[in-house]
Amino acid sequence: MGAHEIRLRLGGVSRQRAYQITSRADFPAPVADLKQGKVWLAEDVEAWMKVHRRDIDDAEA
Repeated sequence: MGAHEIRLRLGGVSRQRAYQITSRADFPAPVADLKQGKVWLAEDVEAWMKVHRRDIDDAEA
């Protein structure tokens, strides 16, 4: 899952907000860093979202 897919899964957040989220110490580490950008395992991102989604919603309010 790339940054664009993560943005969509998070409800269409901005690029800047997606960068802030994916840079968090508790966000899963990317499995690859390609020319096009970092790539994460979808199941890692989904598991993280199940735990932290409320925090993200609160931060954007």
